[in-house]
Amino acid sequence: MASHTSGMVTQQVPGADPRLYNHDLAPTAPEGRTWGVFSVFAMWMSDVHSVGGYTFAASLFFLGLTGWQVLISMVAGILVVYALMNLIGRPSQRYGIPFPVMARISFGVMGANLAAVIRGVVGIVWYGVQTYFASKAVQVLVLTFVPSAEALTHSGFAGLSSLGWFSFLFMWFFQLLIFQSGMETIRKFIDFCGPAVYVVMFMLAAWILWQAGLSSLSLQLSDKHYSSVESIGAMANAAMLIVAYFAALLLNFGDFARFANTEQAMRKGNFLGLPVNFFVFSIVTVIVTAGTVKVFGEAIMDPVAIVEHIDNRFVVLLGSVTFIVATMGINIVANFVSPAYDIANLYPEKISFRTGGLITSILSVLVCPWIFVSSPQAITVFVSIFGAVLGPIYGIMIADYYLVKREQVLVEDLYTMSPSGSLYFEGGWNHRALYALALSGLLSIGLSLSGAFGLVFNVGDWGWAIGAIAGAALHWLFSVRRVAAAAA
Repeated sequence: MASHTSGMVTQQVPGADPRLYNHDLAPTAPEGRTWGVFSVFAMWMSDVHSVGGYTFAASLFFLGLTGWQVLISMVAGILVVYALMNLIGRPSQRYGIPFPVMARISFGVMGANLAAVIRGVVGIVWYGVQTYFASKAVQVLVLTFVPSAEALTHSGFAGLSSLGWFSFLFMWFFQLLIFQSGMETIRKFIDFCGPAVYVVMFMLAAWILWQAGLSSLSLQLSDKHYSSVESIGAMANAAMLIVAYFAALLLNFGDFARFANTEQAMRKGNFLGLPVNFFVFSIVTVIVTAGTVKVFGEAIMDPVAIVEHIDNRFVVLLGSVTFIVATMGINIVANFVSPAYDIANLYPEKISFRTGGLITSILSVLVCPWIFVSSPQAITVFVSIFGAVLGPIYGIMIADYYLVKREQVLVEDLYTMSPSGSLYFEGGWNHRALYALALSGLLSIGLSLSGAFGLVFNVGDWGWAIGAIAGAALHWLFSVRRVAAAAA
């Protein structure tokens, strides 16, 4: 039997324990899977087409590699991401379940809360950061059209000016209105975001080419030079940078895959949205960035700063609004949906997806993201401790589903606290997954912290891969030993 609430259609699970079940965490019913190829494609456009995505793509061309070496690295890295997304998305698409429910397969019906909290904390912090970045574009708009508002930048509290607070709270409230409308409204919004940003990016690229001339552009934006051997390592690091960039969504892509109408639609949408879209957007980005050297005399990697340099109010308006929309798009995809589900998973009886989203929004303000981003050390510690365990969680979930469970899961066991349930394990916790997470997490965090503070060699962005492989290997080993011990 299907349940219709808040525009989302889910399946009822007979005998489901209220401590594990509510409408938002229930499996999506077949008639509720409304995301076709374009919606999945648009979701990835919303994730990539942001100020952060623009800066990241441009930065790859400053690594000291030649243009063709960067392009090869990009293709290799994004193809790895594409394959990993398909792996993590398949079970959620198959069963119609979000990330925190899927985590119950490997960590147990209660142990999944640990994985959900870790992913939720990462989402909440970056949600606040992205909202702050979008508010800076709002501030540019206000100062452009109301110059007298400049007086509001001289006063404020808690590290933010009065105009800064107005801009931040405006973005915070505007996003909340959209997010509280439910997943179907979110789908329609991100269907619009990605294509809209493309239109403006192409217009900006055309203007840059008109001003600079095609012949003056170069894909070589760095003064660094590597030897043949060194370039291979640099290319591998560039590819891993791309994998690390998508680390958060590599964990909770199931929050979106559950709405795909078929696995084929999910895979096609992923292909268009990842390899194809990322490559095209990166090329447009580097054309614009390289053109700024000729037009403005310096390489400008912030698209908001580029439109500020263009002395035209209409351009500033169009550019600022576009990048506000783009930032909202990535905030939905990468930073809002996951913690909303993760918080709901902690107390399903009282917390819905919308309530979880409201809590996410409130906590994102308490983080004081403007202070967070101004402290490189705070970012380093946060990413090292929380970001470093995203890889191990991913590895454990993939190894468990494909190697241990062999893709066989009883949906009813995802929502029962009965000791006879296959996912109850020891009091609802799978100790083997927890041991694997503790060991691989300590390895990943240790390498990340040690490298960041110069104590040992810097593993760079290989920390995610090391953690994922270690987590998968340890979980598989512990699970095999348990089976062997039980058979003895």
